[in-house]
Amino acid sequence: MFASDLVSERRWAEGLNQEQAAAVHHDGGPLLVVAGAGSGKTRTLVARVARLIDTGVPAERILLLTFTRRAAAEMLRRVDHLVNRSTSGRVWGGTFHGISHRLLRRFSPAVGLAEGFTILDQADTEAMFGLLRAERGLGEKGMRFPKKETIAAIYSRVVNQQAKLDEIVSKHFPWCVDHQDPIRQLFRDYTARKREHNVIDYDDLLLFWRALMESPASEAVQGLFDHVLVDEYQDTNRIQADILAGMCETALPTVVGDDAQAIYGFRAAEVENMWEFESRFAGTRRITLDQNYRSTPQVLAVANAVMAEAETGYEKNLWSVRQDGPVPGLVACHDEPTQAEYVCEQVLALRELGIPLRDQAVLFRTSHHSAGLEVELGRRNIPFVKFGGLKFLEAAHIKDLTSMLRIASNPEDELAWNRVLQLIPGIGPATAQRLLQRAVGKAEVDGTGVIEAFCELDIPVPAEARPILAELQAALRDVTAEPERPPAVQVDRLSEFCTQVFDRRYEDAAVRLGDIAQLGKMASPHKTRNTFLADLALDPPNSTSDLAGPPHLDDDYLILSTIHSAKGGEWRAVFVIHASDGNIPSDMSLGEPGGLDEERRLFYVALTRARDHLNVTVPQRYYHRRFGGDSAHSYAPPSRFIEPARTFFAESAAAPSVESAASIGLVTDKDVVGDFLESLWG
Repeated sequence: MFASDLVSERRWAEGLNQEQAAAVHHDGGPLLVVAGAGSGKTRTLVARVARLIDTGVPAERILLLTFTRRAAAEMLRRVDHLVNRSTSGRVWGGTFHGISHRLLRRFSPAVGLAEGFTILDQADTEAMFGLLRAERGLGEKGMRFPKKETIAAIYSRVVNQQAKLDEIVSKHFPWCVDHQDPIRQLFRDYTARKREHNVIDYDDLLLFWRALMESPASEAVQGLFDHVLVDEYQDTNRIQADILAGMCETALPTVVGDDAQAIYGFRAAEVENMWEFESRFAGTRRITLDQNYRSTPQVLAVANAVMAEAETGYEKNLWSVRQDGPVPGLVACHDEPTQAEYVCEQVLALRELGIPLRDQAVLFRTSHHSAGLEVELGRRNIPFVKFGGLKFLEAAHIKDLTSMLRIASNPEDELAWNRVLQLIPGIGPATAQRLLQRAVGKAEVDGTGVIEAFCELDIPVPAEARPILAELQAALRDVTAEPERPPAVQVDRLSEFCTQVFDRRYEDAAVRLGDIAQLGKMASPHKTRNTFLADLALDPPNSTSDLAGPPHLDDDYLILSTIHSAKGGEWRAVFVIHASDGNIPSDMSLGEPGGLDEERRLFYVALTRARDHLNVTVPQRYYHRRFGGDSAHSYAPPSRFIEPARTFFAESAAAPSVESAASIGLVTDKDVVGDFLESLWG
């Protein structure tokens, strides 16, 4: 063995516990790693990839599937470090959707997909359904018809769960039962329109990959890899499980996940994929990682007690060698304002003890649960950042520019044309559609491209709009004349059109133009426009200037997050608020099969984000008129998930301050008894 091999072996093998080492060294068959919260699953997966490379598996014969591209990039960076060389750069690492896009660019003819296709994001899908809905006159003449967002949600669930439309509608969208026939026709129109304009949506990426497994190209695709490794396997849907089975007819699968953290059923994820892995892949070896490296024994005692009540899943009991920490707090708060006051006071107290705000998090079931807390944080001048909000690409101004890039890549992209044309004053939806039809017709007659034909159209617009139209035509000419220009240069060219448009269209034009400049920086590492657009659609960034006042990066700030958005995170101190029945578990989830179990897992995820300090708060009263000045209220019992863990909490109560009580009419300056007696004496 060479000296460099000894160094790399020490790196990837160093510090592994017995179960982790068994997973890393496993050979000869399918492997299922049941990795409890904080048990070092990422470290284990990284070490396994490094060991495969070190023992002679060509890096390019390894496929690593994760649920974010950033996670894959970070894992492969760590692999590079462990093997002491950059061979891991050849590993195929990315999301299911990202790898599908890469394969389809190579094998698209095998599944009847034309080259040069572009990808619709969720907002684009909704927009296309809105267009088709309008074309069929649905929703007109006073008829109440589902909105485009609901139609898109039904479509995605049907595709990802591979279930019949009537089954999905009756179970998840019962208010749409009377509209199934027109919805079914909309789905047919949508499929035809996508094919006509050479676009595919997010769900199509998985469908086409699975179709590759049944196409003449299947052996070529399967033959690319010797090992397929999947992270967060509990969050896969049925199509992804089928894809893995198809890819692993010859390759060896390794999947890692925690069924106790399966919380994405609303996205059609099926934890059953993990439970059925051993029956689907004969000869599977299962290894359980239950040593937790994150939390104190006190936090784990609460989490274990909560999950002990689950009726299904792999049995595991998390344990830790960390020193004892503070006993988690279960705090009964008089009402919501009291809860907000308590959290703020504790956050500031922990800050004084040396725990920065950014190492503290407040978690909640639903986004609006933080509304009262946000008001109190603002009153106390405590900065915060809230996760689970608007995505960068959902911001209107970003979609304006990316739509122009999409036109340059795929001139048949109807949605992109409609959006861009309506940026010109005087052009509405109907006019935009007519202009596109004119451009397509002219291109067919002249034998030119659609963009060239559009640029030669004589378009009647108001006088003030003529320079804007001319700038759009010039910009589209420039970015298509030299398609080999770096995407960052193309973004810069198109931003000149944005400069003319945004002042008229948006109030905060300067801030939005700054976002466009940031988009140009994001484009810099990419060599082609198509790869840049694909990366934006498949793994979008999370921030936007549309969010309210984020602090500077060097500021300290408290983390507010929905529990779903907090998965994968960890903080020294965690507050789980609104832990009352009806909120956790959400009463909206209890009618779903398996809904209660998923809500229990969601609570477990929240608890296991805490490293040292954990506080769970339960408001006892919810006021019917929160800002109405009266005390009409309902009582809320603690979450049913708390009772099994009650002995592991230190219980306390928080009463409202005088100021808070007065604000809801619980304190008065009136002499009530004196006034009553005066009425008798009167």
